[in-house]
Amino acid sequence: MKLKQMMRAVAVAAIVSVTTLANAQSWPSQPVKLIVGFSPGGTIDVVARIIGEQLQAKLGQPFVVENRTGANGMLAAEAVANAAPDGYSVFVSNSSTITLNPALFQNLKYNPERDFAPVTSVLSVPLILAVNPENPNTANINTIEDLIAAAKAAPGEVLYGSAGNGNITHLAFELLSQRAGIKMTHLPYKGAAAAQAAALSQEVAVIFDTLSAIPQIKAGKLRPLAVSSAERLPMLPDVPTVAEKGFPGFNVGFWVGFFLPKDTPQDIIDKLAAEITAAGQDPVVQEKLSAQGSVVKISPAEFAEQIRKETAELADVVQKANIKAD
Repeated sequence: MKLKQMMRAVAVAAIVSVTTLANAQSWPSQPVKLIVGFSPGGTIDVVARIIGEQLQAKLGQPFVVENRTGANGMLAAEAVANAAPDGYSVFVSNSSTITLNPALFQNLKYNPERDFAPVTSVLSVPLILAVNPENPNTANINTIEDLIAAAKAAPGEVLYGSAGNGNITHLAFELLSQRAGIKMTHLPYKGAAAAQAAALSQEVAVIFDTLSAIPQIKAGKLRPLAVSSAERLPMLPDVPTVAEKGFPGFNVGFWVGFFLPKDTPQDIIDKLAAEITAAGQDPVVQEKLSAQGSVVKISPAEFAEQIRKETAELADVVQKANIKAD
């Protein structure tokens, strides 16, 4: 009896294995939806369309971008979390929806670890720590050391602007403050553009800005002190990283990644990861993506580990700073 049961189990396992392999080999056999939680024209949407166009050309099926905006990507996340795990609903997300929302919101209708299979990340978007050189309060702040010294000399008097309460630009300042042992005062704005305008109008002393700061830096209207990425930016080669300036491991920004529903067959996950990675390495695609950030190459396992580490780090920052979602 036991032998029959064992033989039956082996046979079932073999059938499942063959079926899974067949599914992966035939995927995609119909249009694939790339579900984006943000409006058309933004970084996430642009990346989805660039990669989707390349995948469509390579795999012979339409890769259609579907924008489900609202709640910092949560509506799109819920849609994919509840989709069939067959490889035809792909979540294209920024890091906040995956690693930050769980720390900020108590009643999420999705759980990133439980509901999603990480596929790969294709883009890393760093932040630029910058001051206005024409602001009398920051005229003599030329380095991150100068900023830290100013904050230590007058605790709470240095004002920093962010793209919103709980935004990654807010978290970057809180992490820097915790690591440097300083206290600055937070002024949240409705988006990165508004925070940049506040720095230019001298409402705030310092900001962690996106790559949109580069034209202002080139024009001399903003002075970069450091970048938040692990490596220096090619377009700002003389600007050090925060990590270089005495804060090892500091690597804050946001990424754009691809996810499938949790129970999607591993062969489909691996195939999609390989195709996205290949698309990202194409010179024409790289040039398009580079306008949005730094192109990265990462395996599903490496991406999953990055997410686990980042989620824990951001949760710690949120807890220590007592940040509450709006």
